[in-house]
Amino acid sequence: MLADSHPRQGERLDALRAYDILDTQPESDFDDFVNLAARICDMPIALVSLVSHDRQWFKAKTGLDASETPLDQSICSHAILEDGLLEIHDTRTDPRTVENPLCVGENAMLFYAGAPLVTAEGLPIGTLCVLDYKPRRLTDLQRDTLRLLARQVMKLLDLRQSLRDREALHREMDHRVKNSLQSVSSVVRLYARGVTDPAASEVLEAVQRRINSVGALHEALQGAEDSHSVDVADYLGRVCGLIESAAPEGVTVVHRLASVRLSARKAVGLAMIVSEFIANSIKHGFADGRAGTVSVTLEPESEGAMRMICQDNGIGLRSDDPDPSHAEGLGRALVEAAATKIAGRLEQHIDESGSRLTLTFPV
Repeated sequence: MLADSHPRQGERLDALRAYDILDTQPESDFDDFVNLAARICDMPIALVSLVSHDRQWFKAKTGLDASETPLDQSICSHAILEDGLLEIHDTRTDPRTVENPLCVGENAMLFYAGAPLVTAEGLPIGTLCVLDYKPRRLTDLQRDTLRLLARQVMKLLDLRQSLRDREALHREMDHRVKNSLQSVSSVVRLYARGVTDPAASEVLEAVQRRINSVGALHEALQGAEDSHSVDVADYLGRVCGLIESAAPEGVTVVHRLASVRLSARKAVGLAMIVSEFIANSIKHGFADGRAGTVSVTLEPESEGAMRMICQDNGIGLRSDDPDPSHAEGLGRALVEAAATKIAGRLEQHIDESGSRLTLTFPV
């Protein structure tokens, strides 16, 4: 006997679709419920059955090979019309099941008990049910347990839905943050083009690098399972790529970075030092238009410590250079502040072969 449609069938089906659970892969969390229900009720078959518009589909099952049945074979479609647990002691004598193909012939299912899976809005989307090949009755404890397990199945479904909603909101927020950073970066770049004061231009360039660094960090955190740490090889690689894209022709930025996860705070400090060194090398080490390379290396220094080396093969030491390190006021201050923030030991050196910066810091 085909069950009648639920009085709120449209809303019920919308609620079921919202859980995005139909035709998903088996999951141990749901399997645990059917295995426990089968053991407590001493039944050969237990199912988490979801009733759609044209079929009932089993998210979890034990004792049954089929993954779904059409509605004309669905006892659960009758169960969702009840206010509470539906128990059919002998399916051969109940008008709802007497002609059901599953309840006649060899291996007929002669007992059914199903506790509805009900949303917070009172909409039944399926059942947690148990079946047997012989007529029988549940005990009061078994009935109470089946109802309790059905409520726990719904809590699991609601939790999964909440997590999906939160992830969707997080992706939207990430998208907006990324767009905002790009907008701010564009504004700073436009202002920098019209500035003639060298000091102001230096500040705007430093701001531009910092925005790009934050944008790269945000992108790295987006793809990370741990939102508090990043793979520094990936992050610093992006920072180097951003700076190289603005470098003059002939100047190449290369990097060899150990893959290690560091806190976002330390990663930002390293990015600040790398971006300032590369920008300083481009400005001074290759000021005469020569081609060359800036390299960044990150490697283990000892147990519990890392070493980062930034170097270039630019102009190097010049007799007429009043500042042998080439590091100017703002850049020097930013690098030193970043090193201090991550408890790093900073060494800078310049000679005829180019400039070199070494940073040793604890992991």
